[in-house]
Amino acid sequence: MSHPIVPQKTYVIVFFCLIGLTLLTTGVAFIDLGPFNTVAALAIAFSKMLLVILFFMGVRSSSGLIRITLVAGFFWLALLIAFTMSDYHTRQWTPIPQAWSTSAPPTHP
Repeated sequence: MSHPIVPQKTYVIVFFCLIGLTLLTTGVAFIDLGPFNTVAALAIAFSKMLLVILFFMGVRSSSGLIRITLVAGFFWLALLIAFTMSDYHTRQWTPIPQAWSTSAPPTHP
């Protein structure tokens, strides 16, 4: 099986993109974006994940079976996250703890 030859320049560019995205992640962590901090961090992490998968793992130039396996893995991960979140969001029955009462009588003599 022959593998495509990827120029070293491509790997160097992807490496510096990953370094830049890591610095961007660090920079965004020090900026208060409110609820968008998580969104920004996940978007940057998703970009880094795509670069690693496509270039360093070679999925960009691989066969269709590898791509189907990759999509199936992400689908399975999405199912696990969806089921976990559906369980988490249906736990509204958990009582909210009340403050301690100082006027209650002692329980021990």
